[in-house]
Amino acid sequence: MNFDEFCGAVQHRLELPGTGETVRAIRATLTTLGQRIPAGNAEDLAASLPMEIKWYMTGAVDEHGQRFDWQEFVRRVGEIEGVDPPEAAYHAGVIVDLIRSQVPASDFRQLRDQLPESADDENWAKLFEFTDQGGWESREGEASTGE
Repeated sequence: MNFDEFCGAVQHRLELPGTGETVRAIRATLTTLGQRIPAGNAEDLAASLPMEIKWYMTGAVDEHGQRFDWQEFVRRVGEIEGVDPPEAAYHAGVIVDLIRSQVPASDFRQLRDQLPESADDENWAKLFEFTDQGGWESREGEASTGE
């Protein structure tokens, strides 16, 4: 998938009005993920993404591997994107599901392994909500068929 296709898919899924809002949502999610996971994992994950956006995840050279919780993740995404936390969480989940469809399963599994799933931080599961429910395509298919 090239940059235009990736952005088009995000714009469609999030029902965003334009390319600017779409790129801002992508940048917010990828930058914040890049800050949260180790540099090597960010590079592995970004390798399969379009060249124009993969640097959002890998560009935070000295900022990789930060330890912050789900609430801080959502706050950072929202701040970069300029949206409120619930919208930021939704956007991040949709974008992560699209990433899942673009990267090798082992790289995506590595991402999940980097994010805690303890009783203290169970909210990270919200980032994978669409993925765990079969992905965006299955949700969209249910909506269009009335199931």
